[in-house]
Amino acid sequence: MNFREAYKKAVEIISSRTDDAQFDAMCLVEKVFGLDRTQYYLKADHKVSDEKYDELTKLATRRAAGEPLQYILGQWDFMGRTFFVGKGVLIPRPETEMIVEAAIDFVKCIEKPIIFDLCSGSGCIGITVAAEKPDSTVYVLEKSSEAMVYLKKNMELHKTKNVFPIQGDIFTDFFKFSNLKPDLIVSNPPYIESGIISSLQEEVQKEPVMALDGGDDGLDFYKAISSHWIPLLKEYGAVIVECGENQGKKICDIFKNNERIKKAMFYLDYCENERMVIAKTSN
Repeated sequence: MNFREAYKKAVEIISSRTDDAQFDAMCLVEKVFGLDRTQYYLKADHKVSDEKYDELTKLATRRAAGEPLQYILGQWDFMGRTFFVGKGVLIPRPETEMIVEAAIDFVKCIEKPIIFDLCSGSGCIGITVAAEKPDSTVYVLEKSSEAMVYLKKNMELHKTKNVFPIQGDIFTDFFKFSNLKPDLIVSNPPYIESGIISSLQEEVQKEPVMALDGGDDGLDFYKAISSHWIPLLKEYGAVIVECGENQGKKICDIFKNNERIKKAMFYLDYCENERMVIAKTSN
């Protein structure tokens, strides 16, 4: 058994699950054998041990059973940085990058900004912003104990000493921040309607329900942000949140009902889907 044959076997196993079997299989080959793609092609005819081959087929079988590739790999890239992920934490997604880009753009000219990252999960948003804006102070709030493990591992990985984790609930623990006035609140909160979670892709259903379920209308967390968190913003502050399709206008209306908010707009992602809302306390 050589590397090429092992790779083809992994593709065969995973093909029953996804059209991306070749990509997934190559990722697993890289993980098991410690090869990048160039090294794989150079060593394609070299023999592999039975032990490593068995390890590869076990991982491929897990993927074929619907386990997310990212969980099997144990890490995933986001905006050029690698983040630890696994069962119990939401997987970083490309569409979330526009939230981070908007956050970085907002604070770039603010000296020593204070930032809240609510429902932080793996920390990919807060840690990335903190790394790109080293003079910032970023407080990351996460309820899940499982997710907090990954959050702290990622803080250590990226050596972001300006990030401070707080375990708490967005609905009840806002009082922990009452002495802080943030320049920016950023969040990718749960926004899937409770009633449709069971119809989502099987891979998505492997992710924690806590990170997906936004209540009956998918808007519970935005209402909490408006009621409990926007009042904490500085005079020239902003809130930037990710949202789902057809939620943008509704979230703008929720935020505009808060007297602190002077302007709120939603934005489309590269696929022309509503993806982000930015609300500001000044015009």
